[in-house]
Amino acid sequence: MDLSQNTAENIEYMVTAIKDKLNVVNAGAIKPEHFNQEMYEDLHDLYLMVEKKDRFSPSEMTAIIEELGALRK
Repeated sequence: MDLSQNTAENIEYMVTAIKDKLNVVNAGAIKPEHFNQEMYEDLHDLYLMVEKKDRFSPSEMTAIIEELGALRK
């Protein structure tokens, strides 16, 4: 998948991948349509950071979820 392109499909892919990697309990609260394309670069950076790590501490998970919240429309 070419994530260099700012598309709705790429946003959906990245948000889903982040939720899956973090095993988000309330995944319905984080939906791809909550993110606009203006925040694409920030979302992409967050996605790359999450994909690089295998495990997350509780504080890291909280920080990532808070960052996703800040990127919402």
